[in-house]
Amino acid sequence: MPKPVVAIPCDFREFDGNVWHVVAHQYVRAAVEGAGVMPFLVPALESGNDIDEILDRVDGVLASGARSNVHPSHYGREATDADGPFDAGRDATSLPLIRGALDRGIPLLAICRGIQELNVALGGTLATEIQDLPGISDHRKPDVPDLDIAYGIRQDVVVKEGSCLAPVLGTGRIRVNSLHRQAIAATAPRLAVEAVADDGTIEAVSVIGAKAFAVGVQWHPEYWVRTDGPSAALFKAFGDAVRGYRESKAK
Repeated sequence: MPKPVVAIPCDFREFDGNVWHVVAHQYVRAAVEGAGVMPFLVPALESGNDIDEILDRVDGVLASGARSNVHPSHYGREATDADGPFDAGRDATSLPLIRGALDRGIPLLAICRGIQELNVALGGTLATEIQDLPGISDHRKPDVPDLDIAYGIRQDVVVKEGSCLAPVLGTGRIRVNSLHRQAIAATAPRLAVEAVADDGTIEAVSVIGAKAFAVGVQWHPEYWVRTDGPSAALFKAFGDAVRGYRESKAK
């Protein structure tokens, strides 16, 4: 049987005067190797994507991290310079893909920017430059050229007992590589908090009453999916859910 297909929304980027629809290789590699699925890269169009047609053809959605942030207009705020950079094409693509996947019961894994998109898509808000807030640690990516160091597993999060992630990751403390300067502020009403950092920052959520696997994590399991147990377990759980969805469609 052909591999199930997972949609990954692209970012809209400019390089040397040309514009590109791009996804970082680490997400594509993790989808193939960690989840056992075939990625389908969705162009980041401000208009022109038919979300229903896309969702008709896929078995899962992977909302990846990115250098850009969700525009504050999507959660009722005026934008400031501190909120950027922005990517209107990514917003216009990813937010409706997330909502559509949840409506249809298509499995969803949302990472970094993805968890923030998930929260915004369901009515939540975001905080920016969280390292400047009282009592909040500096979660930003280290400014070093070696990506293995930049994405190093260095932070504890606590997975809540009884959460949907507990069977996948276990309960209690796990070590992750959480790299971000924005985070969930007001949690969307449909989201349950699954894991938090020691400073209280929300690091994982799930969709309450979801028809299928629907999880967002603020850290980067895709980077170490080959060697880190929790990272591999998360992508395997996503892949298993995607295969289950594909099989249910075939009946």
